[in-house]
Amino acid sequence: MSVLKTVSIGLIFLLFINCTGTKEINPLNHLKSTSWALSSLMGQGLDLNQFSGGLPMLNFLDDGKLAGFSGCNNFSGNFLLESSGLLLDPGAITKKICPGRGEQDFIAVMKKVKNFKISKDKLILLDGDTELMSFVPKKQ
Repeated sequence: MSVLKTVSIGLIFLLFINCTGTKEINPLNHLKSTSWALSSLMGQGLDLNQFSGGLPMLNFLDDGKLAGFSGCNNFSGNFLLESSGLLLDPGAITKKICPGRGEQDFIAVMKKVKNFKISKDKLILLDGDTELMSFVPKKQ
């Protein structure tokens, strides 16, 4: 009888661990856990010639603050996260003059973001079902 009781307690313990392990991960914690590097824009690969200073970056900070790099200039703004909805406001942007249209395209598309999908190694920013941009964790 004690073996059956031990096995029953063990099964209950495993069931409890599995149930608590399947809770949804807080997307805000995942957004804030890394610096995100742009990997595609409007479903296309990137033309690095359009980003003279390097790849655009996004950093989600505490209290709804957003910081990043547009490929030429730095920006500091805000984000609003509700359920799967996400709004981005680049806010203040430095004013260096940059060749190419990469920065203008990146900022314009960022303002269209309405929702997102996130996994361990990819952040996809969307307008409904339309993929606007994708990001990967920045390599350290």
